[in-house]
Amino acid sequence: MTDSGLPDRAEVLTMLAAFGQRAAGTVPEDLGSLELTWLIAEFEQRYGIQVDLDDERFATVRTVDDAVEVLREAVRSVRADARP
Repeated sequence: MTDSGLPDRAEVLTMLAAFGQRAAGTVPEDLGSLELTWLIAEFEQRYGIQVDLDDERFATVRTVDDAVEVLREAVRSVRADARP
């Protein structure tokens, strides 16, 4: 995670690289649904953050940048819920 505590593109690429045991530089920009499902599960396990995506929102995540934004939204949501 970056200094602000939000996941960045490099971190997401590193997580995706583990799916298929490849180098981060070889991860394609476009994500399939299996890769996205795996990434979300990996993120939830690693950081203890629940990523709630309805089917409509899930369908809009097609690229690495889309995934970064979804994971950032999840962190922001958890932070907002934790505020008194």
